[in-house]
Amino acid sequence: MAEDVYQVLINDEEQRSLWPLGKEVPAGWRSEGKEGSRQECMDYVDTVWTDMRPRSLRERMSADAAG
Repeated sequence: MAEDVYQVLINDEEQRSLWPLGKEVPAGWRSEGKEGSRQECMDYVDTVWTDMRPRSLRERMSADAAG
C-alpha cells in the first residue's frame, strides 16, 4: 500500500499544520512548500516551529519588552 503524502501548511499567525497533499487547502492557510510522508513533515515542523506562540502574541510581547 502506498504511503500517504502530506504537506505542511502555515497561517498568518505562523502556526503550522499537516494536510494531505491533493486535498483543498482550507481558507486562511497556505502551503509552506514542504511535502513528504507524515513523519517527514512532522520532523520538519519540529525543526522550524520552535516558538509555539502565535505571531501576534510574539510581536506584542516583544513591543512590551522594548517599551
